[in-house]
Amino acid sequence: MKFGYILLDGCADRPAPSLNFTTPLEAANTPHLDALARRSKMGRVVTVGRGVAPESDIAVFNMLGYAFPKGYPGRGVVESVGAGVKFNDGDLALRANFATTEKGYITDRRAGRDLTKEEALSLQEALREVKLEGGEFDFRSTVGYRAVLVIRGDRPLSAEITNTDPAYVRTHGFGAARTVKGPEKVQTCKPLDKTAGARRAAGLINEFLARATAVLDDSPVNARRKKEGKKPANLLLLRDASDHLPSVVPFRERYGVKGVALVEMPAEVGIARLLGMKEILLKDHRDLAKKAESFKRELADGALVYAHIKGPDEFGHDGDAVGKKKNIESIDKVFFGSISEKVGDARVAVSCDHATPCVLKSHSSDPVPLLITTSQRDTDCCRFTEGDAKHGSLGTLKGADVLSRVFSTA
Repeated sequence: MKFGYILLDGCADRPAPSLNFTTPLEAANTPHLDALARRSKMGRVVTVGRGVAPESDIAVFNMLGYAFPKGYPGRGVVESVGAGVKFNDGDLALRANFATTEKGYITDRRAGRDLTKEEALSLQEALREVKLEGGEFDFRSTVGYRAVLVIRGDRPLSAEITNTDPAYVRTHGFGAARTVKGPEKVQTCKPLDKTAGARRAAGLINEFLARATAVLDDSPVNARRKKEGKKPANLLLLRDASDHLPSVVPFRERYGVKGVALVEMPAEVGIARLLGMKEILLKDHRDLAKKAESFKRELADGALVYAHIKGPDEFGHDGDAVGKKKNIESIDKVFFGSISEKVGDARVAVSCDHATPCVLKSHSSDPVPLLITTSQRDTDCCRFTEGDAKHGSLGTLKGADVLSRVFSTA
């Protein structure tokens, strides 16, 4: 049998005043998603845990069936693997954002979202002049404002340290969103335990950030951005430290089918590599037509094709419910419209990795909708929305149980 699995990044939401107190999914015109819903069983998913507003990496792992009950190794190593940065146990890997600071306060966590690849590479090159006492580092810009940092010490380092990004806190090794109201002060890194490895790690992080900030402040790239009225990328925010590679059962061994992942972002690439899935690397996450063509091409008996679709999450972070509605309509038209004929004989599941409510401008712990196509559909569910999903026969599932239900649904 053929299987398709699509996660809409941050698509689930709450009623928005600008949409007459409906959600973007409810307000959107989505004939192709609705057609899938009308031949599906539906339900809701708590992707990671009740009360947890997860980051995408741990949410996607859970939605692929990997819950890490003994502790998550951290997003840092996932993105480092995805970016092709060498990592060994005892190194320290972190996710980084180019950000904007003014007078000691963080004024934009993403430096305006308009950092070009050329600018990011120039800043990456400038940071090579930073030198650390007792360690060395590999800093790599990835996509837009995103980057990864790997620090190697003369002795093993511990990931038991705090984030310097105040928008996320560490929970059992993974990142969880917290509500940020207004500009917050630039954070220093602190050890979370009294081990020498944690103290060394925090010290190296703070040393790196102090020297990196000085380099970024003096960068011609940021001088030019200021002159052009853009926000300077004069700060690095670090989060989700890792000090070891995860030990996981490969996807095919776990489920008995080949896993194919359509990937663009470092976290997605890293997850695919760590799970031993076939990678289909796409250059532009906004090119939904290309993603749809790849999805249709890879559908085959004995395989599951997984697609992670970006877009809704960014509008959620920006608090733009109308923009999110329009983005969902574009996804429905360009992606689901293109694959609709091809998936007739495949079992298809559609869900989200997490909710990003526009009223919060951040991830939340809200359950997300799920549909699984089947011959025994839910007659009361006609649309892929939060409301219809609440009444579906699948009930409320844990994220780590979703794929098993996909493979077993009659």
